[in-house]
Parts: sequence; C-alpha cells; structure tokens
Amino acid sequence: MNPTVRLTLAAVSLLLLVPALPAGNAAPPAAVSQEQLAGTWTLVAVDNVFPDGRRVQLYGVSPQGLLMFDARGRYSIHIFRAGRARFASSDKNQGTPEENQATVQGSNSHFGRYSVKAAERTLTFHIDHASFPNWEGTEQQRAFTLAGDELTYTVPVPTSGGPTAVGEVKWKRVR
Repeated sequence: MNPTVRLTLAAVSLLLLVPALPAGNAAPPAAVSQEQLAGTWTLVAVDNVFPDGRRVQLYGVSPQGLLMFDARGRYSIHIFRAGRARFASSDKNQGTPEENQATVQGSNSHFGRYSVKAAERTLTFHIDHASFPNWEGTEQQRAFTLAGDELTYTVPVPTSGGPTAVGEVKWKRVR
C-alpha cells in the first residue's frame, strides 16, 4: 500500500473515532453498587431547588441527620432542624398545636429497605414507615451521585415546597 493511501486511511480512522470520545476531560461516572453505599452518613444539606435557581434550606443552615445503609439492604434516615424548641411540658402528648407543628415541620424520618440500580445511578427507598405517613408503603426513587465520601441525591417530589421544587440532599460518609 502506498504511503498516501496509508495516511488517508489513518486520518479517516481517527475522524471516525472522535465522536466516540468523551467531551473534554469528562469521564463517564462509574457505576455505584449497593455495597458501596453501606455505612453511616451524616447530613450536610437539605435544600429545595426551584426552576429559577433559588434554594431554600428546609431544615435551616445546619441541619442534623443520620443515614444508615446496611449491607443486607436495610436503611434508616433521620433529618432534624438544628435548634428546635423544646416542648413546655415533659409529656409529648401535652404539646401545644404550635409545638406539634414545629416538630413535624422540623423533622423527617423513614426506614425500610433500599435498592440500587447501578447502571441508572438510582437509589430507591422502599419505605416501611415514615414520619410523613403519606410515604408509608411507597417506593421513592432518587437519582444520585457518589463522589468520594459525599453522597448527593435528588427528591423529585419533596414533602414540602410545592410542585416546582426539587429536593437536593447531601450526606458525608462517617469514617
């Protein structure tokens, strides 16, 4: 084969390969397995994000929370507003309507089973029981990313904020 034909074939081969390469330095995200999520996580942020980019911190500036995934597919999640006011009475059944409202709006918890679809990068909570009773017995799917020790997932229909809000929840792995 003459050098001109060989050079032309090499150039055409390179041009055919270019569309298959990732844009810039971006590499496709690695799949994450259920085992990689197993462990204990502390809450970093819980925000509602609106189409205009506005963010609302649902549980204040320094929300408190704990998320635990076990290796057998069970989870437990607890989120609290920092600095919640105490009830005037030591008996929670004696709480005033205002105290009860603040408690409900300042906390969120649920537990059950979880599953991961690695290829789709989705995490599904199969909720047995929840502080928000409407979620009991439901499956709540979340798109997620795992970057080092930071887990972030989105809540397409959060428990508050209206129909245009999307929840964003960030956790940090406990080491």
